[in-house]
Amino acid sequence: MASDAPVLERPLSDGRHAVPSDASALLSIESLSVEFRSMAGMVRAVNGLSMRIGAGQTVALVGESGSGKTVTSQAILGLLPKGALITGGHILFRDPLQGVVDLAALSPRSSRFRAIRGQSISIVFQEPMTSFSPLHTLGDQIGEVLEVHGRGTGAEARERTIETLRLVRFPEPERALKSYPFELSGGLRQRAMIAMALICKPALLIADEPTTALDVTLQAQILKLLRDMQAELRMAVLLITHDLGVVANLAEEVVVMHHGKVMESGSAAALFARPQHPYLISLMKAVPDLDRDEAPRLKPIREIKVDAEALFTRESVGTRGDTLLELKGLSKSFSRRGDKRLFSRAPPRGVHALKDVSLTVRRGECLGLVGESGSGKTTLARAIMRAVTVDAGSMVFNAQSGPVDLVNADRAALFGVRNHLQYVFQDPFSSLDPRMTVGAILAEPFEIHRESGGPEKQGRIERLLAAVGLEPQYANRYPHSFSGGQRQRIGIARALALQPELLICDEPVAALDVSVQAQILNLLKDLQRLCGLTYLFISHNLAVVNYVADRIAVMCDGEIVELAPRRELFRAPLHPYTQMLMQAVPHADPTRPLDFARIPSAGESGRREWPEPFNVVKGIERPLLEARPDHFIRAANLDFLTSEFAASPKAG
Repeated sequence: MASDAPVLERPLSDGRHAVPSDASALLSIESLSVEFRSMAGMVRAVNGLSMRIGAGQTVALVGESGSGKTVTSQAILGLLPKGALITGGHILFRDPLQGVVDLAALSPRSSRFRAIRGQSISIVFQEPMTSFSPLHTLGDQIGEVLEVHGRGTGAEARERTIETLRLVRFPEPERALKSYPFELSGGLRQRAMIAMALICKPALLIADEPTTALDVTLQAQILKLLRDMQAELRMAVLLITHDLGVVANLAEEVVVMHHGKVMESGSAAALFARPQHPYLISLMKAVPDLDRDEAPRLKPIREIKVDAEALFTRESVGTRGDTLLELKGLSKSFSRRGDKRLFSRAPPRGVHALKDVSLTVRRGECLGLVGESGSGKTTLARAIMRAVTVDAGSMVFNAQSGPVDLVNADRAALFGVRNHLQYVFQDPFSSLDPRMTVGAILAEPFEIHRESGGPEKQGRIERLLAAVGLEPQYANRYPHSFSGGQRQRIGIARALALQPELLICDEPVAALDVSVQAQILNLLKDLQRLCGLTYLFISHNLAVVNYVADRIAVMCDGEIVELAPRRELFRAPLHPYTQMLMQAVPHADPTRPLDFARIPSAGESGRREWPEPFNVVKGIERPLLEARPDHFIRAANLDFLTSEFAASPKAG
């Protein structure tokens, strides 16, 4: 391709000329096809895609992982990876500076394309931590966009950067200029990414999974921010997501993709009210519902067939409902970088990750643990596994061989109890060794604990794969050759290898699309029923916890603030923090939008200015009080309840 070919005159490989068919569209994609060259031949990732985005409009591109959504955005921006090729169709963009441009016919390296990319069309990537340079400050990276496009340098760029950070509600924008990405929380990093995308005031913003893996309050803040910025800058938004709740709250039009093709498109109201295509209907059935008392089994597009004969059973171990794990008064604090001053006698200030955490996990149940990022959920899970040493408190695990004091147990005692406690990680790709085959990964627990070898080990590996719905021949493949859902199943199979009693599931479905999420959640429920497993299930997704949990504990700033049976908690939450979490959950229903007026702004959710008796007052204790049968709440007293509830102090 010539670097600066005439925009509307160069024919593509199909012989047709780019002629705008919709004069009102800001972006018009006509029969777009994108193929990847591989050793197996050409793979078509996008197949004849057509869609329109009007000026100021929000269009959602919805589908599972691998449906072609991100490839479409890469084609629009000229960022297709090496080996990818646009083989047909047109991408007509009405650039405010250059007029109508066929981006498919323009070389991605041309000066004309570079003038559009980042200035007229910007993108917010899914993972801001990997999108920012860790070696440069936010001020340098955001201001660089202005300099590249000749929109300002030096002091002028600095002032525009501060102005844009203030526009996206970034706290202390002047101080943020000197901050590095790793010093920010996930929500602030995403705000900084949005600021970098908006600094040139683009006509079109592409938001590629902008809220994936964020907790519900951060997600609601980002959705509110995108909506406000769109209204203020009058820009169009192409929203790429698999979260139907996000689509229902932001999108006006929806395009549903599957295997590179459009399955269904139309207004958001019409598609949610009357979905026609079986694929869209299946996606909707795979979404867990927050409001149901008894959630029906989710219906993923591809169900996992669990081999019950390959599973072990825990029916003879203990009695269901007995205490399996008991935590009392756990506390843990971490020192922060820069808190310890040279020559200072004052003790360094610490961050209290856990404060007086008391919990019981009952045999055979699923205890859900929910809260925002930074609330202490993962620290608590790591403390149970003794990956983190607590400052105070006790942890007693009632194993088959007898109670074990996890806090004071020596190395030999811990080694003996490891096969009863296992962990399922959030990101299976980083937790699986890329240099080991799946068979070697599943065999490693046996080798460490010297449980089996030879033909017996091979048989156990095959049974583990069958238990999570994978074929025996997969044992010879490496983790990179599997999808995200398959990798998570491998992680679950590894956790089941030693026949544990308690599985700690740390955000196991946070980054998976809705259909794969439904697969994993159904698998976990089947395994619990067939094997008699006990779960501590950590998540920020309240709808997911509502589907899997029997009881739910809510964490805030290292404390358990509410603990109740699942149905009771969702029917009548008592603590204002729990109520705030539930108000921030987006429903997959355009008739029930989020109340953005009640969503806290950036930094506000970190200030716990609860009303009495929930607020933190120095010198006043806030124990866990039993407000209703088996429903505990952290408060100074229960005067806010009606007199019909007799309350008594009691640990959870």
